[in-house]
Amino acid sequence: MTLKPLLHGFGLSDEAGFAESVAKTGVTGICGSGIIEVVAQMYLTGVCDADGVIGAQVGDRAAHVVAEGRTYTYVLVPGVDGRAVVVTQNDVRQIQLAKAALRAGIDLLVEHAGNPVVEDIRLAGAFGAHIDPFHAMVLGLVPDAPLASVRAVGNAAGGGAVRALLSYALRDELERAARSVTKIETATEPRFQSLFVGAMAFPHASVPTPHLSKLVTLPAREPSSDAGRRGRRGRASASASASAPDSVSISEAPSELLAAQPKLTTED
Repeated sequence: MTLKPLLHGFGLSDEAGFAESVAKTGVTGICGSGIIEVVAQMYLTGVCDADGVIGAQVGDRAAHVVAEGRTYTYVLVPGVDGRAVVVTQNDVRQIQLAKAALRAGIDLLVEHAGNPVVEDIRLAGAFGAHIDPFHAMVLGLVPDAPLASVRAVGNAAGGGAVRALLSYALRDELERAARSVTKIETATEPRFQSLFVGAMAFPHASVPTPHLSKLVTLPAREPSSDAGRRGRRGRASASASASAPDSVSISEAPSELLAAQPKLTTED
């Protein structure tokens, strides 16, 4: 395996004619949903491990993994005039911190709800509309669930507002739902810190992933190299409170209001 990326998607492709179309500007970056897929594929192909450490062990067989001081960087698109598109160790860490805060909030809500089995997941907003559910599950951004049940709903807030304006019944349902909301303050929750630390790993440090395991063979968990590990535990712990939202809420959502992703693989 060369670990050379094969790129497809919005504004980033190896397809015929692409090079000519970006001849003047070159490839300049990675979109938000794209970085999720890139990091997920880096994990699946062994470029980084479950702890997010881009490994020195792949250096001898991958020109796309280069040393950057005490850490390593993955070169997604080689540079033109010094403008390479790369994924640094810090980039992976930022993805881990963001997804761990989100996942810890989800896990906290699930615990407060009595630990029901999560079998239906909705991704709201423009960002959620472009997230590939498979790669989101590989990173542990969402809990393990049947892949077909992880779906985007687009602008759920806007759509809900329109429906509420057109329906007295839905407005009544909204008022009942609002009165049933239980507010969970993550800043004062003793469990949030440990949930955050567990969610830093890909897909998760301790939670099993039976549904995901049916779709892909996850890399064996191995001890990370020293590069990138020194001081990591302290950084992860210190970053938990900084990355956490102030509060999350749990309620029975109104039923009527709940009513083209890029791809990246590596070649052998």
